Amino acid sequence: MGAWAIDALGNDDACDWACGLDECSDLSLVEKTLDKALSDGGEYLESPDACEALAAIEVIARLQGHWGDRNAYSESMDGWVEKTRLVPDKALAEKAHKVIERILADDSELKELWQESEEFDAWEASVKNLAGRVHV
Repeated sequence: MGAWAIDALGNDDACDWACGLDECSDLSLVEKTLDKALSDGGEYLESPDACEALAAIEVIARLQGHWGDRNAYSESMDGWVEKTRLVPDKALAEKAHKVIERILADDSELKELWQESEEFDAWEASVKNLAGRVHV
């Protein structure tokens, strides 16, 4: 995992995913990404899918007006959010919370990778902060 920060956009997978927003005018990419993270059911959740899902959840939070840190890595996403001004529905917000539960579960590769680092507690707090910024 090419990660340089604990936040949702602090890794290659999330940044690559966010670049795809420019090709969308709706929330289909966000929903598709969350569905992919949930589709594994009880299966092991791979790190790239979890990273992309956290980026998608960041989009939902920002569209709801609950901005996280704004920096060079969020610039593309921030511009898309400001341009589209879409309103995520309750079902999408609920799905985001289910995905976060999945990412923080024991069968999540991303969680395992962070557990191996000294920054696990900070990463987990960052994910929980993101969850708190998505209102149902």
